[in-house]
Amino acid sequence: MTAMPGTLPDLLDQLAATLERDAAHSADQGRDQAVALVRGRLLQTIGNLHLYEFFLPPEVRIGADLAASLLLGEETEPTEGIVLFQEGERLVLQVFDAIGEVVPHATLVPDSSGLALTISHRLAEMSKAGASYTLGPAERLLPIIDAGQSGDRATLAAVTPTSVLTPLWQEDETARRQKVATLVVELIRANKRILLVTPDHQNADLITLVAARAMKAAGLTFKSWLSRYELATSKESAGIPLPDLGFEAQMHQFYAKSRSDKAALRKKYDRFRELTPILAYKAQKQKDLDEVRLLEWRLVTQLSDYQAKIKDIDATLAQYEQLPIWKRLSMQAMGKNVESLREYKVIYERYSAGLRQEVDIAKKRIEELIPEATVPKELKPEFAELKEDVIHLGGTKKIRELLAAEENTNRQAFVQNRRVIITTAARVAADPLFQKVRFDVLIAQEAPRIPSPFLLAAAGLVRERIVLSGDLREVTPQGAWSLDDGLSRLV
Repeated sequence: MTAMPGTLPDLLDQLAATLERDAAHSADQGRDQAVALVRGRLLQTIGNLHLYEFFLPPEVRIGADLAASLLLGEETEPTEGIVLFQEGERLVLQVFDAIGEVVPHATLVPDSSGLALTISHRLAEMSKAGASYTLGPAERLLPIIDAGQSGDRATLAAVTPTSVLTPLWQEDETARRQKVATLVVELIRANKRILLVTPDHQNADLITLVAARAMKAAGLTFKSWLSRYELATSKESAGIPLPDLGFEAQMHQFYAKSRSDKAALRKKYDRFRELTPILAYKAQKQKDLDEVRLLEWRLVTQLSDYQAKIKDIDATLAQYEQLPIWKRLSMQAMGKNVESLREYKVIYERYSAGLRQEVDIAKKRIEELIPEATVPKELKPEFAELKEDVIHLGGTKKIRELLAAEENTNRQAFVQNRRVIITTAARVAADPLFQKVRFDVLIAQEAPRIPSPFLLAAAGLVRERIVLSGDLREVTPQGAWSLDDGLSRLV
């Protein structure tokens, strides 16, 4: 048994070197030999990922979380995928390309050396990156791993829970899961980001269901908080739609909604652009209509004035002979006599005729402008709503920028917005997505079954607290935390 290094960087370097050596020897040991698969079928498709089931020859064993190439024939391009688990001769793969509903036969080429090298590089990076990784909580695992390596259950059982390291040892498996689920609810309410890792995907599915039920019972919207990183291998259970909790399903739904929202925004923007010149034209015609109506009012007012003057002249002429002599003299002194009044009447009638023609022209123009200036009733509220939306979104320039922006399915940004991520420790160690994602709390479910390189790779991503859950009866010398078995313990 190799001696336990005294510091975490030394342990990380030792594990990295061990994995690198084992990767170099994997070809000699036959770990990456091609395997013939038969009776393949599609289980489900979510977003860009596809879940397939195949059957292996007897006595063949394929490690979980291995990256693998699937060869379908000389005329078909190979596809890449991840081995999720093996049950007897049944193998479940998550692949990136659809290969049909039924696949009679295929060839699987596992890449165990690639997995070992990837994790080796991650551990080496952790040992040297310094501030890029928060290794304070992970350092608390050194005595735990040391005790587990030697099978010292008493030391593990005596570990005192602290704010940084909390053991949840319990023999009853159902009670362990329930305790972890309760803790998840408490941490969510404390606004913590949680990474929950398990040794295999079956356990990941089970703890996802238990945690979702606990969150539902606590009144939390588990679909918004909880995310199962891989495609779920189980279906709906007790009203919990496990496939809907998958990271890919959530991301696919999010971007589908984003595309739908973008399409709706584009439709609104196009409609706004369509209505804007129409309403502007109507507004200009309304302005013209108002001006013509004002002109008509002025013409009618002038015509009324002339009509009143003509009426006064007619009344004066009709009564002229009966007017007193002094009044007729005073009128004559002002130039108003029968002849001049008749001349004025002719002038006023000529003006009135001209005004009537102008009024007729104005009325005709008003009749032409009314339909041009009239806005249909349904357009006014529609345009008002569209205008309000445009202002709310920052104006047409901002909307054009939003519509012009390319849609990039940024998996890292999306995973950072999930409150609880559930996956296997091996996926955390091997998937480059997790290199720059950080969490507040790590919960290692069934921790004694998780190899130490995987456990430490996950622990390096948390800032505050590590919780270990499991059954101490599974801790034996040369057990899950052994440092000497190398790649054979990992794949």
